[in-house]
Amino acid sequence: MFLAGVVQLTCTSNSQANWEMAKTLIDRAATYGARFLATPENTNFLGLHGEKVKIAEPIDGPTIGRFAELARKHQLHLLIGSFNEKSDEAHRCYNTSVLLGPDGDILGTYRKIHLFDVNISPEVRFLESDTCKPGTDPVVVRTALGTIGLSICYDLRFPELYQRLVDKGAEILTVPSAFTLTTGKDHWHPLLRARAIENQAYVLAPGQSGKHDDGGLRNSYGHSLIIDPWGTVIAESSDGPGLALAEINLDRVRETRKGMPISEHRRLNA
Repeated sequence: MFLAGVVQLTCTSNSQANWEMAKTLIDRAATYGARFLATPENTNFLGLHGEKVKIAEPIDGPTIGRFAELARKHQLHLLIGSFNEKSDEAHRCYNTSVLLGPDGDILGTYRKIHLFDVNISPEVRFLESDTCKPGTDPVVVRTALGTIGLSICYDLRFPELYQRLVDKGAEILTVPSAFTLTTGKDHWHPLLRARAIENQAYVLAPGQSGKHDDGGLRNSYGHSLIIDPWGTVIAESSDGPGLALAEINLDRVRETRKGMPISEHRRLNA
């Protein structure tokens, strides 16, 4: 067993303030004994989307570098939910998760596959593909704590991705997000619980919360969650920056899958 936490942030275009907010919460969680922490989508920057592309960095740039030092300091497994990674296109960057080990080394990276291109209402109209290049590969990382399947935000609506991650061994699914208030109030909890239930895995979903200065009316839902393999919410944040912490016991994954072997009963493969 180990203590895990999801870090909830209210990020803006002020990268230094975002860093200080994240660091404060990570430092606090470490004092509680957390061994695995995850931050939300857009951890380092949530401002104008054109600016996000201009300031995009490589994986070995300063953003991941200072989080790696923090992971090393606290001997943590630390997932940077996402940052704006420089791509080979001038007008688009990647939306990339980076999993760091307790020695600060990069254990795995995942580039968001499903991009948020929607026209739901005047408040929710956005083309993420204008400024982000999609990734192509599902990513599972085997760590000393367990096997972790990576995803980001809008990926949540595509259950076949999570089935693929579990087929590759995932016991813990991470869903760092900046879910909008409009969709979050109706869909966030049921979608995350469904992914936990159908895959019989822990789900860690750190989210952004509140308003951002991205040039629109962007307001993120918050309610960062940790969900167990039965689909029970075992930790939840409310509004604003904060932490949600829970014990992870991977025996629960094995017991749940043994008692109801869904993967063995599957007749139609995605």
